[in-house]
Amino acid sequence: MGKTFDHITPEMQTFIERQHLFFVATAPSRDGRVNLSPKGYDTFRVLDAERVAYLDLTGSGIETIAHLQDNGRITFMFCAFEGEPVILRLYGTGRAVQPGSDEFEALRPSFGSFGGVRAIVVADVDRTSTSCGWAVPFMDYAGERSKLADDFLVKGEEELDEYRAAKNSESIDGLVGLSGRS
Repeated sequence: MGKTFDHITPEMQTFIERQHLFFVATAPSRDGRVNLSPKGYDTFRVLDAERVAYLDLTGSGIETIAHLQDNGRITFMFCAFEGEPVILRLYGTGRAVQPGSDEFEALRPSFGSFGGVRAIVVADVDRTSTSCGWAVPFMDYAGERSKLADDFLVKGEEELDEYRAAKNSESIDGLVGLSGRS
């Protein structure tokens, strides 16, 4: 049976730390598309019982950051693909912390060495819920895909900045994405 809390319990944190994949969902305030993004690598951290963060790596879109700037709403989902069936959702409000800020510099050491970092998404969690996950299939973890990390090694910061300026300045619905350090 599912349970609801206003914080992340120690058991939830342990579950989160074992997952190789999580999903991030956001939506604009008005007309527009809901965004649901799968995230991999070891990029998610529970900062405390009511605060989480993940390392946002350069990608072809900027939906999450644009939606957070619009209204801050964010939901994370974790699914057990092995062991006991569990689905865990974290609900809250988030924001993108840009490189160069004091907060970014304070949070960055919490994550391993990754290239292509465009922001750290920080979220204040005000609701957590679990559900059964009985329909989630068993799946075996075979390793991380290296394509994204390999691309970051090839591209220097200047080329990544150009890419972000071209691909990350606005969302697919025309909301502001990255500005300044693009």
